[in-house]
Amino acid sequence: MSNQRVQALRNLAGAGVFILLFTFGLRAIAPGVKPAPDFDGNNRGAEVIIHIERGMSGSQIGVLLEENSVVKSSLAYFRAAVANPASERIAPGEHRIETRIPAREAVLQLLDAKRIVNLVRVRDGARLNEIKEELIKAGFKKDEISAAINSAKAPNLFQVKSIEGFLYPAFYSYPKSTSADSAIASMLEKFNFITRDVEWRFENLTPKELLIIASLVEGEGTPDVFGRVARVVYNRLEKGMPLQFDSTVHYILNTRGEIALSRKDSQIKNPYNTYVYRGLPPGPIGSPTLKAIEATLNPEPGNWLYFVTVLPNDTRFTDSY
Repeated sequence: MSNQRVQALRNLAGAGVFILLFTFGLRAIAPGVKPAPDFDGNNRGAEVIIHIERGMSGSQIGVLLEENSVVKSSLAYFRAAVANPASERIAPGEHRIETRIPAREAVLQLLDAKRIVNLVRVRDGARLNEIKEELIKAGFKKDEISAAINSAKAPNLFQVKSIEGFLYPAFYSYPKSTSADSAIASMLEKFNFITRDVEWRFENLTPKELLIIASLVEGEGTPDVFGRVARVVYNRLEKGMPLQFDSTVHYILNTRGEIALSRKDSQIKNPYNTYVYRGLPPGPIGSPTLKAIEATLNPEPGNWLYFVTVLPNDTRFTDSY
């Protein structure tokens, strides 16, 4: 057989494999191509407790739910989870959930904080000391949490000692037998899982510096303007201007919610005070979400140097004081 014919057959075989994979992929994830078996919700069953292990994928959760008659098929759940970006926030631990329900509703019930047993909530931008308080409220002993935080290690890529900024915002659920070390480890694992595809590269900044900026973006903005807040940070750093972010002073004072700082507060001698010290603070001021991280790595183009929130969901940006 000639080389040309051999190559032609190879090309045809490759095309066949591609077509097969493409067709299978469509059937697996494309809505409406072939509906997956799903409950209609008209004949709901009793609630069950579902225990989601740390690091479980969406498909593994789907199998678990199907085995417990929560959903009719794991595929239906997988599709519903893919369609709802919030599904990545589903907490490991125990969840109360109805049986024989539509897959879309199963996702929502797993995200419902009221259905999480022994809930620990790490809010977007939460600081390390705030997370510690949440764990104490959940029944962990203060000294054990302190020891776990002190012994935990941040990801090697960032070359830092503190785990501030690495306990990922999400809902967590821990059985009463859970150790403080395991609780902290689960939050670090969540950070590693959520940021698994993140390439910590932008201009000449280090991963540590990028995480610090992401925490500032989280502390100063809302998801709709994260990209512009990030650009303000870069523009001010480039010009050698102080960042002058209230969030950094609130971090020093351990306060939240205040609209404006007093002149006295803005003059605190502390390296985290971006009114007094130019450049970035020495570390993150909280745990940023993936959206804040992505905005930091992909800031919107613009020449803004200032911004002010005039109303909820109405932040104005300008290059003029």
